[in-house]
Amino acid sequence: MSSSAIVSDTNETVLVKKWEQEWRRVQEWVQPHFARPETRASAECLLQGLLARVERKNSWGLSEEVGRATPYAFQHLLNGAQWDEDALRDDVLSYARARLGEGGILAVDETGFLKKGEKSAGVARQYSGTAGRVENCQIGVFLAYVTDKGHTLVDRELYLPEDWLEDPKRCRQAGIPREVRFQTKPELARVMLQRALGAGLRPAWVVGDEVYGRDGELRRFLESQSQRYVLAVASNTYAWRGEAHVTAGEVLNEVKTSEWRRLSAGAGAKGPRMYDWARVELNSPKRTWARWLLFRRSLSEEREVALYLVHAPATTPLAALVEAAGKRWPVEECFESAKGEVGLDDYEVRRWRGWYRHMTLCLVAHAFLAAARVTANAPEEETQIPKRLGPPHRRSRMGAFRRRQGLCSSASVFKK
Repeated sequence: MSSSAIVSDTNETVLVKKWEQEWRRVQEWVQPHFARPETRASAECLLQGLLARVERKNSWGLSEEVGRATPYAFQHLLNGAQWDEDALRDDVLSYARARLGEGGILAVDETGFLKKGEKSAGVARQYSGTAGRVENCQIGVFLAYVTDKGHTLVDRELYLPEDWLEDPKRCRQAGIPREVRFQTKPELARVMLQRALGAGLRPAWVVGDEVYGRDGELRRFLESQSQRYVLAVASNTYAWRGEAHVTAGEVLNEVKTSEWRRLSAGAGAKGPRMYDWARVELNSPKRTWARWLLFRRSLSEEREVALYLVHAPATTPLAALVEAAGKRWPVEECFESAKGEVGLDDYEVRRWRGWYRHMTLCLVAHAFLAAARVTANAPEEETQIPKRLGPPHRRSRMGAFRRRQGLCSSASVFKK
């Protein structure tokens, strides 16, 4: 066998050992959340199932995957067992910070979960961006943590339409706590951002789409925390410029041709994502901070313009705003990968707490995959070939790792 093949085989062995060590790290901070040994065992098995390639990652599908005859243990874990899903959620953020690094970006967005019937907590006919139309669904608002190393979901809240709270009996049947009150999606986002900032996270930026950008209370909260943000807004969004109360669309019409600059919003599938950009300063209550309207214009169609409200130190260059605006897309990738890889949308629980518990365990699995990808994408160290090396074992080290961790069906869990 050639020397290069031996080096490759040895490097694969090292990489798989690193993944095993990463999985043990996850177990070390997850297991203490489950006091009873049977609950701890169920949680570990469920996480293994979420990481495996299973067609449907509901309780029945996961039970079959891990060799259990019935789904009752998993159903009990999600609905009745004693453990604190919020405490586990908090540790997901701590783990993400440790593995992905500090100074990242927090991206807030929502995704829909199509449902049948009327009994699942929060289900209603409402617009789902996932489906692109009004559907019978649940809406979850999520927080993603994004760094140059990777990105993962770190928090979750279930949106509860107002008409649910007008029916106490329906709420009781779905296990919705009495103290729950109606909160808009931006209000749910603010709750999650308060948790992240309260935990000591200092993100470089907070980013979000129009749903969050048009909410003045959310923007004022971030400004009160001296937090930078780039939030998309609609053309009819009002702002103060001098003594005039103007819309973003009106300001756009006043931008001169010479004020546009061509910059990349980051790398895309086909190379740099190039757009024309311009910004106009608005009134700001702080001398050392500034508010801007930021505009992104398509190169092929000048009438296609995206608008943002920005809050940042007054010395922040335009290129930094553009870079931040281009960092919102990873949250969409998080939804796609979480649904495709760890069963974010495969649950069959109906009750309020069951939804939060399923989502929290998916956050754990998704954060582990993000950390595993960091390991896979790290520059390979030059491996010294031992002077005496027996014939290489041709069984896949990756397969051996999956079998040892109960992930034997997952052929695509770890990707570069």
